[in-house]
Amino acid sequence: MKNYKKLQNGSDIRGIALTGVPGELPNLTVDEARDIARGFLVWLCKKTGKDVKDIKIAIGRDPRMSGKRLLDGLMEGFGPYGITAYDCGLASTPAMFMATLFPEFKCDGGIMITASHLPYNRNGFKFFTEDGGLDKADIKEILAIAEDEEAGKDVIGEPTNLDGYTHRLGQRIFPAEPADLMNLYCDHLKKLIIDGVQDGERPLEGMKIVVDAGNGSGGFFARKVLAPLGADVSASQFLDPDGTFPNHPPNPENKDAMHSVSMRTLSNGADFGLIFDTDVDRSAAVDGRGREIARNGIVAMAAALVAEEHPGTTVVTDSITSRQLTSFIEDKLGLKHLRFKRGYKNVINKSKELNEQGIDSQLAIETSGHAALKENYFLDDGAYLAVKIVINAARLKKEGQTLDSVIAELQEPADEKEIRIPIVCGDFGPYGDKVLEDLAEFVKASDGLSLEEPNYEGVRINFPDGWCLLRKSLHDPILPMNMASDKSGGCAEIKAVMAEFLAGYDQLDLSVME
Repeated sequence: MKNYKKLQNGSDIRGIALTGVPGELPNLTVDEARDIARGFLVWLCKKTGKDVKDIKIAIGRDPRMSGKRLLDGLMEGFGPYGITAYDCGLASTPAMFMATLFPEFKCDGGIMITASHLPYNRNGFKFFTEDGGLDKADIKEILAIAEDEEAGKDVIGEPTNLDGYTHRLGQRIFPAEPADLMNLYCDHLKKLIIDGVQDGERPLEGMKIVVDAGNGSGGFFARKVLAPLGADVSASQFLDPDGTFPNHPPNPENKDAMHSVSMRTLSNGADFGLIFDTDVDRSAAVDGRGREIARNGIVAMAAALVAEEHPGTTVVTDSITSRQLTSFIEDKLGLKHLRFKRGYKNVINKSKELNEQGIDSQLAIETSGHAALKENYFLDDGAYLAVKIVINAARLKKEGQTLDSVIAELQEPADEKEIRIPIVCGDFGPYGDKVLEDLAEFVKASDGLSLEEPNYEGVRINFPDGWCLLRKSLHDPILPMNMASDKSGGCAEIKAVMAEFLAGYDQLDLSVME
């Protein structure tokens, strides 16, 4: 009996694709990919109302070593039905969405083979239509169809192209048509910069920009976007794709990664630096002095970039943003800040919902670096955010200013900490709910503490000099606890209060609090 539900990770599919890590056996192989492809095909035919033979799908991948085999697996599911499938090779997640919009492709669906920043042995799939990325319910439906070989036959019928295979190195494969999507996508980004800076065809002349791709898919941004526009990208690092990610994790939230790009930018006298995650749907930056523009900083930067054109707009963020960020967005920029839930699809969908209600919301962004702008189809595109930063930096340089001036008034907490507390019982969901319910009552009965209102995730507590958020993980038996204080060492005081409360719960592994 197939059980593919465990492969769902919110609005993505993720699994173990390679051996090599003790205790982790592959559960996302050619076989699973074949079934998932058929599930997506059925779902897509139902959504579009098209006959299966008229469906067009574009497929790209990040540099993980399992990517090509999973592409072969997808084609085992697609090929027998005779659809048009494009192999876009090494690509970025946002580019796969644009394959549904670019007139040269106008695909019914796009698939990115990626596991974002996860280790080399993991992989997965992200799916798109012209409406954007699929939601959790869509993925659930696709996996349900994938599990049942009989499901969807009334929609796509029997295979009509069973002889459409070829052989490669002795293996039977259904080929996809090679397609140059990334050059088209790079041309799109270059035009945005040219139009935005309005200073000729090489508007980045005289600028030195460091790009750190972490050996993921993002090297194109330096070589095919910035360099042709005149930027000096000679100090960029880790641009060559390598699915083992030998230098540092391709992840703007990783401390080693951010330190690496900061030092590279500073030591080379660059104007600023940019860093991408593996599949380029997230990004962060550093200024010319090597200071990180990440987490609260990248949210503040993105908010500042939309403030001039959209005064008063609402910025939707995830739940762990700081008090200081709220003050910057509302008091300095004159915008509104809605602190919502973790999960990039959650903030995107909330921003869309506000617009449907007649409330202008131009930006949905997580502190992880997922940034989606209304002007860009609410697509979380790290390269698009980088383009906005580049345009702004180029304009500022002509005025004798630097990038950091945009968020110079953003204050940071004096102390920040995250602790991830494991729930060790099997039925971890209800147990976590009980802890949170009790915590809310504990706060109400405590002097000097108050509940943050409104609050959309977990329990966020206001302390005299800071705050703490305890919530359930989106997918794992974990209670993440984020805290921040306005005074140095203040998180220790917050942690002491939380440790006293949590001591009464024997199904929590509180060793992480020590």
